[in-house]
Amino acid sequence: MSGKRRRFLGACDLGALAVLALMAVLVLVAVSSASGRTGAAPTLSTEPSISGVPLQGNSLHGNRGTWSGTAPISYSYAWLRCNENAESCTSVSGATTTAYTLIAADIGSTMRFRVTAKNAEGSKGADSNATGVVGTPGGEPASSKPPVISGFAEVGVNLHTTTGTWVGTTPITYSYQWQRCDTEGNACKAVSGAKSSGYTVTSTDSGKTLRVKVTATNSKGKSSAISEQTAVVTGGSGGGGANSVSVNDVPASERLVVDQVVFSPNPVKSRNTPIEIRIRVKDTRGKLVRGAFVFVRSTPILTSTPTDAQTGADGWVTYHVSPRADFPLKTGYNVQFYVKAYKQGDPTLAGIYGSRLVQVATVKP
Repeated sequence: MSGKRRRFLGACDLGALAVLALMAVLVLVAVSSASGRTGAAPTLSTEPSISGVPLQGNSLHGNRGTWSGTAPISYSYAWLRCNENAESCTSVSGATTTAYTLIAADIGSTMRFRVTAKNAEGSKGADSNATGVVGTPGGEPASSKPPVISGFAEVGVNLHTTTGTWVGTTPITYSYQWQRCDTEGNACKAVSGAKSSGYTVTSTDSGKTLRVKVTATNSKGKSSAISEQTAVVTGGSGGGGANSVSVNDVPASERLVVDQVVFSPNPVKSRNTPIEIRIRVKDTRGKLVRGAFVFVRSTPILTSTPTDAQTGADGWVTYHVSPRADFPLKTGYNVQFYVKAYKQGDPTLAGIYGSRLVQVATVKP
């Protein structure tokens, strides 16, 4: 064999050996990578769940669901109390096991079960679906939120109350009793004849506070709840009725003033609940004005726009508007409303009208 051929074969052998060596290195790298692979953090396969009937005194039981990941995995638990829409949840103090007995504070709320899975690679939390609204064992009415009074504590002003929030066998009917109390809201006595959801503050109430007791009744029984007290009622000066002036008697040299705008609820937490807007109109002399028309609209348009209505003898008018699907629910956010009070027949941009931009806060559920 010639020297040239031997040199050629030798070069081929060296090339083959180099290829084999490279393949061996790749195999070693692959094996090394496989043996040194990072472990997996917990991953949820089946979500947590709750069993049990949501009635006061009953026990609920939480199932942690199914998890995967590098063993060992440890679990911690919490029970959450949420509103009737399964929103705005907060942890129940001390409820950190898989079982929880419902108490009176849970009535009217829904419950969730939270599981946190943890291993050496990380942790992950997951919540169950919410229970139904927690009720009472016998179905009798039970208050979960007390009634709320809206309006200013001034002689001549019309106050209004909600029923509050109740659970129990439906239908539930409601009755009302307004109470006159001392400045601290104590020593309350029933106001004779004040048995509707609205109440006009009188001079007898001056220097006092007011509460309202709402009684809920159904086929299983009845129960009552009492509102917080109002501010101390101020005296009759500038109150309403005889102390108000007709919009037709406001001199052309004066203007209307959008004096007060009260939103309820405030902040707004849900698009499903109408927003009550109460507006009080005075003139630039400080007199309450009756018969003034009031226009109100969100800017931009995020709610329904009500038909213009007139102020009453106390200078107030009340509207209810419905949030649209694009109404923003963001913590720290506000929605603006344009409010205009005017005398019917005046030119649009003239006359004695007065206007104001106001806003209502919103929060993320």
